[in-house]
Amino acid sequence: MCLAIPSKIVSIDRDTCMGEIDTMGVTREANFSLIDEEITVGDWVLVHVGLAISRIDADEAQKTLDVYQEILQLQDGALNEGG
Repeated sequence: MCLAIPSKIVSIDRDTCMGEIDTMGVTREANFSLIDEEITVGDWVLVHVGLAISRIDADEAQKTLDVYQEILQLQDGALNEGG
């Protein structure tokens, strides 16, 4: 199973199709060359292994991030209980 994580665009270098994204508070580099539509700083994209694969709206990004956060909390709770 592969996951694409919603990430907010922090910067874009249009010459290289590269830029920075914020993924759940972690800033990293991403490649935007697979996205056909216009993107700007502040847009949300789905990112898989460093490739932005599509633009998504902020509401969908937040819903998905909420689910991821819930999963992480449940996983952390299970680990703390020895499970």
